[in-house]
Amino acid sequence: MASQLQRTTVFTALTRPQMFAGVTYTWFVANGIVSAELFLIFKSFWVLPLALLVHAIGAVLSLREPRFLDLWIVRVSRCPRVKNHALWQCNSYRP
Repeated sequence: MASQLQRTTVFTALTRPQMFAGVTYTWFVANGIVSAELFLIFKSFWVLPLALLVHAIGAVLSLREPRFLDLWIVRVSRCPRVKNHALWQCNSYRP
C-alpha cells in the first residue's frame, strides 16, 4: 500500500506569511497608509468604508494565495515593459 503524505499543522503555520485580520501584514499596512493619506487629503469619513472594502478585497485575494501582493511587487520590479511590447506581447527579464 502506498503511504499518504502527512501534513503537520506546525509546519504549515511556519511556512505562511504573517497575517493580520485575514490579510497579510504588507496589505494591512499599505491599506492603512493609503487610507490615512486619503483621509488627510479629503478630510472626509467616506474613506473608512472604502478602506473596509479594500481590506475585504485583500481578504478574498488572500484566501487562494496569501503572498499575492509580494509576488506582484516582485513581478513588477523584475519584469518591466519593453519598448516593443505591443509587437511581441511579452516582457523581458532583468536579473
